[in-house]
Amino acid sequence: MTHSGVLADHQLRELIDQNCISASEPIEANQIQPASLDLRLAGTAYRVRASFLAGRNRTVTERLRDFQMHEIDLTNGAVLEKGCVYVVPLLEYLSLPATILGAASAKSSIGRLDLLTRIITDRGVEFDRVPAGYNGPLYVEICPRSFSVVARMGQMLNQIIFRVGKTTLTDAELQGLHNATPIVSGQPVISDGLGFSVDLEPKSGTLVGYRAKPHTGVIDLSFLDHYNPSEYWEEVHSKDGWIILDPGAFYILVSRESIVIPPMFAAEMAPYIAMVGEFRVHYAGFFDPGFGYAEAGGTGSRGVLEVRCHEAPFVLEHGQVVGRLIYEHMAAMPNALYGREIKSNYQGQGLKLSKHFAKN
Repeated sequence: MTHSGVLADHQLRELIDQNCISASEPIEANQIQPASLDLRLAGTAYRVRASFLAGRNRTVTERLRDFQMHEIDLTNGAVLEKGCVYVVPLLEYLSLPATILGAASAKSSIGRLDLLTRIITDRGVEFDRVPAGYNGPLYVEICPRSFSVVARMGQMLNQIIFRVGKTTLTDAELQGLHNATPIVSGQPVISDGLGFSVDLEPKSGTLVGYRAKPHTGVIDLSFLDHYNPSEYWEEVHSKDGWIILDPGAFYILVSRESIVIPPMFAAEMAPYIAMVGEFRVHYAGFFDPGFGYAEAGGTGSRGVLEVRCHEAPFVLEHGQVVGRLIYEHMAAMPNALYGREIKSNYQGQGLKLSKHFAKN
């Protein structure tokens, strides 16, 4: 693997064949996405007193001895309660070459549930980052923030990509890509990535988003197209192109722009600079090659925004830039594209809740 970039699906299979990626249960074909690998929960969750990183000289197991409160069996499913912190070993194990590093993120549906999930490693000093040459187990820290959930062994809450060398496009390269293959509707805002803004003036009606209700029932992560949205979410409407975000509240909104990820590229959503306001757009993470791409069944897809307001109420206005996409080169053309060869829940999406809720 000599080319720099994000590794494609067939390159991930090579890493599996070489035991650079292994697991205590056989890795399944549906875990491999165009540019990422889905990671599975093992059978035990550890309730811990606080979120933690292992630190340069310690393992996660050693830190669990300091912070563990009790164990929970996930074999047949168990409730992870809102506001609590859990650490769950993953079934996958890495033995990476010195030239390959990893970056992890929550899967889209998990981010839309306001379920904070972050990968941690032995001797790790950052969340969601796996250093080049890492040899060891993986763990996920889980903190449900809006809804208590039922989780089970084998479920896939997180995904990981693998990078070789320099992967990120410069602003000049990004502008050139847009000139050749438009990657966003309208005039691009390019500054350390592709900026995107919030849509608070829908073409029809006044519905602009959803706000999580404070007191709800649990959500079983294995139930799809199941829950009544009105039992978990309040609709957010706007007639004037602005809304007021309430401190501590969690919102699902949508980008004004339609976004395209061409086949030889991937992208990662990043928060915008803190000076834009008293809120943060949480990033569910990675956009696979083919997202919104016409030949993969898309016509540009909007980005769903997971927004949490901080200490003070804040007025969010239509067209306000709230985040950016960091485009990356692929190391090779994927065999499959998002939305075409694989089942993709959010190709061509607009404002949309997670796949656990009945169609809305």
